[in-house]
Amino acid sequence: MEEFIKAIPKAELHLHIEGTFEPELMFEIAHRNNISIPFGSVEELKKAYQFDCLQDFLDIYYQGAGVLINERDFYDLTYSYFEKCAAQNVKHTEIMFDPQTHTERGVSFETVIMGIQKARLDAAKNFGISSLLIMSYLRHLSEAEAFKTLQQSLPFKQYITAVGLDSSEKGNPPAKFKEVFEASVNEGYIPLAHAGEEGNADYVWEAIDLLKIKRIDHGNNSLQDEHLVQEIIKRDMALTVCPLSNKALQVVPDLKEHPLKRMMDLGLKVTVNSDDPAYFGGQVNQNYIEIQKALGLTKQDIFQLARNSFEYSLLDQEMKSKYVSELEEYYQNHR
Repeated sequence: MEEFIKAIPKAELHLHIEGTFEPELMFEIAHRNNISIPFGSVEELKKAYQFDCLQDFLDIYYQGAGVLINERDFYDLTYSYFEKCAAQNVKHTEIMFDPQTHTERGVSFETVIMGIQKARLDAAKNFGISSLLIMSYLRHLSEAEAFKTLQQSLPFKQYITAVGLDSSEKGNPPAKFKEVFEASVNEGYIPLAHAGEEGNADYVWEAIDLLKIKRIDHGNNSLQDEHLVQEIIKRDMALTVCPLSNKALQVVPDLKEHPLKRMMDLGLKVTVNSDDPAYFGGQVNQNYIEIQKALGLTKQDIFQLARNSFEYSLLDQEMKSKYVSELEEYYQNHR
């Protein structure tokens, strides 16, 4: 089963590029930029990756991002992630990035996006991996700040496919960002948002009704509301679920209690993703492997999850069909 999972073609739809920052690379870039970080070694930093909640994680996540200063830093961060994609047979990835985490520190929007963009081009050339970018607004900041980021993004619109909403969910409902999402859609960006990770089902309703999102990031707490589940199914919306993240942040106490299989049985379109793999103990393949073991998923279940990852991506129909054909051929030969 592990070999089947490792080799199956797949897409990753919920991934924060700042959350792929491995401790070894963080130390290397910190040294290069002459920035001190409050950890004496890679091992000491890894030990700090024990979280009780989303906020615990965010505190250290923003601290780590603070060493990213130059275009080369963002290139190295992103290209390192693509190397891991190539090793896991990830054919396509939709990468979230948080410009405000960097522009707040005086790093220009251009520096951030051009480092990421150059890595995307090199990954397409060297590994044949397709990718697109999701610009995420930080929900703990104001909508006015999000509008500033929207304006900063406009000269680089050709590199950005969608907008998202991440960071501290509780107390920062989707309604807070209704107007900036409307403006973002008017600029041609596809709307997505984190909802129902720590927030309740009402947050998912708001994201759907007010932000008009096309896909739900996380969405675990959608199961609190039967009517909401039916609405998501009716609208044919996917959930980008992140099992190891949910466990690390205590969204679920144990993967055996994870709702992924229940979601599938209800008819929800679920995908498996790594979220912030450097912090949560595993890349996308590890998420598949551990959730398979915990819930006793079959090869058919794994195939369906991988198929959803392509079908509910933001790719055009031609690319989706190409990847699904590759996936079906793999499944027929390995079922």
